[in-house]
Amino acid sequence: MEPGRAYAPRLVDRTLREYVAAFPAVLITGPRATGKTTTGSRVTVEVVRLDRQAQAAAFEADPDAALRNRAEPLLLDEWQAVPGVLGAVKRAVDADPRPGRFVLTGSVRADLAQPTWPGTGRLVRLPMYGMTDREIGGNVREDGYSLLGALAMADAEEVRLPKHRPDLVEYVDRAIRGGFPAVALQAMSAEMRDAWLDSYVAQLITRDAHELEPGRDSAKLGRYLQALAAHSATEIDHKTLYDAAGIDRRTAVAYDSLLESLFVVEQVQSWDANRLKRLTSTPKRYLVDPSMMAAVLGATAASVLNDGTLLGRTIDTFVTSQLRPEVTLLSRRSGRYHVRTKNGREEIDILIETPDGRLIALEVKATAGPSRADARHLAWLRDSIGDRFVAGAVLHTGPDVFSLGDRILAVPICAFWA
Repeated sequence: MEPGRAYAPRLVDRTLREYVAAFPAVLITGPRATGKTTTGSRVTVEVVRLDRQAQAAAFEADPDAALRNRAEPLLLDEWQAVPGVLGAVKRAVDADPRPGRFVLTGSVRADLAQPTWPGTGRLVRLPMYGMTDREIGGNVREDGYSLLGALAMADAEEVRLPKHRPDLVEYVDRAIRGGFPAVALQAMSAEMRDAWLDSYVAQLITRDAHELEPGRDSAKLGRYLQALAAHSATEIDHKTLYDAAGIDRRTAVAYDSLLESLFVVEQVQSWDANRLKRLTSTPKRYLVDPSMMAAVLGATAASVLNDGTLLGRTIDTFVTSQLRPEVTLLSRRSGRYHVRTKNGREEIDILIETPDGRLIALEVKATAGPSRADARHLAWLRDSIGDRFVAGAVLHTGPDVFSLGDRILAVPICAFWA
């Protein structure tokens, strides 16, 4: 965040405050440049930036001594720059487990970066990704409202809508802009935005990837990331991906692990239900931010709008980026899945399962006028599952909420940021 700029509240703020009040150490994880440090500094009194040599030197020499007599809560930013600090935090927490001592932030998945992860039982993790349009628009409120919570009531009147309701062109513009605060929170030309995003991607596949796994071929990694971006939000055969990148399966598996550890790509697993025997087990892969997808592919708003396949995948990736923190607001142990039968006749983009087994199913359509035909797979799941099916929604680019059947609504995507 630029000096003097007002803080833009995030959906994780309340959870972070609760964690700091309850636990001795909290680890905020997520992609680089998504605001972790800014948010973490709101609940701490001192910040140590371990990716700056002047501040890291003492922790590299003697991390235990460097932690002593620091003001608490203490924010240790980019802990992976000095991995030894994790052991020091572990020892400090073991010696004094009172709440509110440390907040750590990092841009890699710690357990993949460390041969021995010392945080088990000491660090509570809190994931944080790019900004949603709800956050960008300043619509984060303390009343606990979320679209998923409204859908769970299966009542169209519970769903809120913003005064301004975008059309398809604006939805694509919002997706291409993405959720990185450096781009989303300031007026920036498309040319400058693209320059920032291109630089971000280049750093990921060169410096960041090399720091985590030295010796990786940046060109091959870039080709594989491009294949993943082209198939974001799809259930794609793994061989198709690595053949497109010109690499073998072993290399592709290694690249999957690397890109997931850098929070670039996530896999959404298929839902496993005893009552539905014909489901596939192939995961769907998503780039975590649609603007990164566009940057990797060199796509513009015009090229997305002119390609029906790319348009659908861009809107689906955008919706997933809006949904991710909403799932946590619904319930911290809720799961996010996709559904597809082996014959491909039924497919549901997103399935949310609460800890008590209730289901909310979502279809994403780049259309302004969804019909009952667009909800047929939701109706199939409803009829197959019964009372566990709480609600279904076809998320669309039109302006209105309306019913598409029993417990199934058509809902504008912009309802996420009402």
